[in-house]
Amino acid sequence: MSPRSRRPRVARRFSAGSINENENEAREAGDRNVRVRKSRLEKLCRPLRGLGLKNWAPSPSDQSLGYFRASASRTWFISISNRTLFAIALALSTPLIVLAQTKADKDYLVYVVSESADKIALVRFGPNGARVDHQLETGDMPVDIDGPHGIVISPDRMFYYVSIAHGRPFGLVWKYSTKDDSVLGKTTLGYFPATMDITPDGQFIFVVNFNLHGDMVPSSVSVVSTPTMTEVARIQTCTMPHGSRLNPQGTKQYSACMMDDMLVEIDTRTLKVARHFIVTKGREMGMMGAPKKNAAEATSSMPGMNMPMKDSGGHGMEAPKPGDYSCQPTWAQPSIDGSSIYVACNKSSEIVEVNAGTWQLVRRIPARQAVYNLAVTHDGTRLLATNKRDQSVSVFDLKSGKELARLPTKRKVLHGVVVSPDDLYAFVTVEGVGAEPGTVEIIDLKSLQTVATVDVGPEAAGIDFYKTETVK
Repeated sequence: MSPRSRRPRVARRFSAGSINENENEAREAGDRNVRVRKSRLEKLCRPLRGLGLKNWAPSPSDQSLGYFRASASRTWFISISNRTLFAIALALSTPLIVLAQTKADKDYLVYVVSESADKIALVRFGPNGARVDHQLETGDMPVDIDGPHGIVISPDRMFYYVSIAHGRPFGLVWKYSTKDDSVLGKTTLGYFPATMDITPDGQFIFVVNFNLHGDMVPSSVSVVSTPTMTEVARIQTCTMPHGSRLNPQGTKQYSACMMDDMLVEIDTRTLKVARHFIVTKGREMGMMGAPKKNAAEATSSMPGMNMPMKDSGGHGMEAPKPGDYSCQPTWAQPSIDGSSIYVACNKSSEIVEVNAGTWQLVRRIPARQAVYNLAVTHDGTRLLATNKRDQSVSVFDLKSGKELARLPTKRKVLHGVVVSPDDLYAFVTVEGVGAEPGTVEIIDLKSLQTVATVDVGPEAAGIDFYKTETVK
C-alpha cells in the first residue's frame, strides 16, 4: 500500500470522534490517572501536526476536561508509523544529547582580580557548582581605587603576583603567598602596569606598562626579579603595550602595541627588543630590532592609519570608523610549542597568526567584534577568544581556523580567559557595566557550553588558574 493510501486511515484513527470515544470510556471506567486540559493537549498536538498528523484533535468537542487511560495513550502512539516514532524519539532525545556535559570530579580553583573593587577572589568550581571560596582586598590607597588589573601564579603554585595599575602616578606589582594570601613584597613599576607573565622557572615576571592615562608615547615592559621583588629592567617598546605572554620555552616575551599596530618580541636573555611586526591588514611586515620611532608616525601614510584613536580606554567598545583599517592589537598569545604567535586585532575583529621562526604572516582569521584576550588549550588544538563588543566567547579550531562555537555571556564587556590544565574547562572574566558585579563564567570545552557562573567584584579583569584539589 502506498504512503498516500495509508494517510486517510491514520487521519480517521485520530479523529476527534475517536478521542471522544476514549474520553467516554475513561469516564465510564472511572479511571482518572491522567488529567489533561485542552491547552496542554494542544501543546502535545502541535509538534505532532508538524510531523504530518494534521487531523490529530486537541481535545473533546465539548471543551470539557478529558480523562484518558494510560492504555489509551499507548494505543495512540502504537498506531503511529515506525518512521514517525523515530522522528519523535529523535526530537525528544536531541536536547539531552546537546546538554551532555563533562561531570567535574574535583574542584578547580582560579584567582581573579576585580579592578573597580580592589579585590582578589579565589573561585572554586566542581561537582557542587561555582562559588567564591574567599576574597581579600588589595592596594594601599585609603580613598582612591588602586585598580588591580593583572594576575599570574608562580609555576610551583606557592606565590601569585598582582599588578596594581592606578598609581600616583606609578603602579606596582604585589607578591602574595597562596598559603594564606599574605603580602610578601611589592615594587614600583611604570605607568599603569597591566597584564603580565612569569618565566617557567618562576624567577622573573614581565609586566607591560600600559600607560592608559598618559601621553601617546612609547611605553615599556618591566622585568621584575621575583625572589627579591626588584625591577631589574624597563624595556622601551611601543605605545600602549598590552597582552604580555612568554613562549613555553621562556626565551621570548611578546606584547601587542595597541596604538602602534605592532607585535613586539623581547629576548629574555638579553632583555632587549629582538624583533617587531606590523599587523595592519595589507601592510604586514616583520622587522629586526626595536621600532625606530613611534609607529603611529611610521605608519601615518598607510590607508586608515592616520585617524584619531579615541576608544583606547574602552579597548574596542566603540566600532571602528569607516575606512579605518587599523588592527589595534590587545593580546599576543604564543602557540603551545611557540612556533606561532596569535595577535588579537581588537578594532578590525581578526586574529593574526605570525610565524615565530620566519617572522612572516601566516593568516588572518575572522573573529567576532572587538576580540580582546586569547588562550590556547594545552593540547594545542583550540584557541579561545573573548569578544568585548560581541558579549561572547569564541572557540576556534586552530588547524582550520573555523569557529567551533560562540557562547554568549551573562553580562557585557568581556575580559580574560584561562584554560584548566586538563583542557576540560575554560574560565572567563566579564567586567559588567556600571554598578553590576563582575562575573566568572565556566565553559565545558567538550560540550562547548557554559555550565556555571559566579559573581565577583565589579570589573573582573585578570584571571589565572591556581590548582585542582579534592571536592570540598
